[in-house]
Amino acid sequence: MSGSARPLQGRVAVVTGAARGVGAAMARELTRRGARVALLGREESTLAQVRETLPGARCWEVDVTDDAGMGRVADEVRDRMGPASVVVANAGLAEGGPFAESDPVTWRRVIEVNLIGSAISARAFLPHLRTTGGYYLQIASLASIGAAPMMSAYCASKAGVESFAHSLRAEFAHEHVGVGIAYLNWTDTDMIRDADEHPVLRELRAHMPKPARKVYPVETVAESLARAVERRSASVYAPAWLRVTQLVRAAMPPVVTALSKREIPRLQRETSFEGTGLLGAGGRADLGAGGRAGG
Repeated sequence: MSGSARPLQGRVAVVTGAARGVGAAMARELTRRGARVALLGREESTLAQVRETLPGARCWEVDVTDDAGMGRVADEVRDRMGPASVVVANAGLAEGGPFAESDPVTWRRVIEVNLIGSAISARAFLPHLRTTGGYYLQIASLASIGAAPMMSAYCASKAGVESFAHSLRAEFAHEHVGVGIAYLNWTDTDMIRDADEHPVLRELRAHMPKPARKVYPVETVAESLARAVERRSASVYAPAWLRVTQLVRAAMPPVVTALSKREIPRLQRETSFEGTGLLGAGGRADLGAGGRAGG
């Protein structure tokens, strides 16, 4: 896949959570680099709007936590487009707030979509990738490296997908299936914009070091991820400085704990810490589908 000036030309790329945000931006960027993209998500009308802007694209409404549904879509992608050479496991949800008062159903749903949904996506499309010698890109986060308070489900799920991707890479390396992990920081999506409407998450970001609180354009992030796909990179950091956090990740939990011990009581005196529910339009779509949505 990496032996030409346009390694994605004519290749089939599958993107989950492709209705908006990073998923939609990745679909656009992969198409620009010559790929034919299969768009997967929970909102058929929104997916169709993205599809109409992308030559050669097709879309499927599917819940990434539905094993049978994802298996059916994988078969249909193969039949209609050919076997996938690229799979981007991007579908995800987030919620914030104190763990002790969190809604168990919402908390569990974040884990199901982000972690189990990624594993189901990999399981469904691995037969394609083994045929094509393809590449699987797992969308992770700075939260995979350094967990934060008030985001326990999201941080747990992103730490989980990082470990899952490492395991998958080791298991399938001898079959020439590449596995990459994308570490993202705050990206300008509706999920992050919604997060800033909630005092608990707005304050969380405001108390991060200045570089770590910056929000990056989704197009810039998608360009970095698409280059990683072309290169079959084992890891990609968007922004690039996140790579440095790997060098200090062992020191991050005690630092976060010390800061939280000082700052959380002060913030609680100034604002009410309440659960946010699922964030962004994707979260609202999930609720609209009875809590069974993944894209």
